[in-house]
Amino acid sequence: MSERTAAPRRTSGDEPAKRSLTDRLQDTFSSAAEEHRANAAPREPKGSRARRTPGRQPRRARLRLTRIDPWSVMKTSFLLSVAFGVVTFVAIFMVWSVLGAAGVWESINSAVASIVEGDSGNSTFDVTDYVGMSRVLGFTLLVSVLDVILITAIATLTAFLYNLAAALLGGIEVTLAEDEK
Repeated sequence: MSERTAAPRRTSGDEPAKRSLTDRLQDTFSSAAEEHRANAAPREPKGSRARRTPGRQPRRARLRLTRIDPWSVMKTSFLLSVAFGVVTFVAIFMVWSVLGAAGVWESINSAVASIVEGDSGNSTFDVTDYVGMSRVLGFTLLVSVLDVILITAIATLTAFLYNLAAALLGGIEVTLAEDEK
């Protein structure tokens, strides 16, 4: 047999070294067992923070974001931009309704009539012909549809560009850590 495969010789000087290896293995296994018991213990109720043993540092993980799926970005950005378009449309509808109910359009019509026609009062000017509810909502709908298309396209293009940059540079590195409390 060669020296590498031969059984090690036992001498009286090897006993403390073996014992220290055994002690180290026992310490490693016991700490692993304690960690396993701590992880297997029933969890605290939802909403309360996990309590660690004093002196133990929070665990940290360093992750790298190397790829973003363009298809999922497109679906998500489409959904969010549609929601933004609906919110915009409803907000404009509510603002125009409040302005109409408050009599703003009649005040504007009377102010313009008094400036243009004087005191005769027979003006044909009507501000709602230019900024009426139907015109404003139609314009808002058109802008919302264009926003949905543009936001979706820009977000998807951004995901493709990020993937290209991450392939060259390695992506964004993020360090995640547990709460300290």
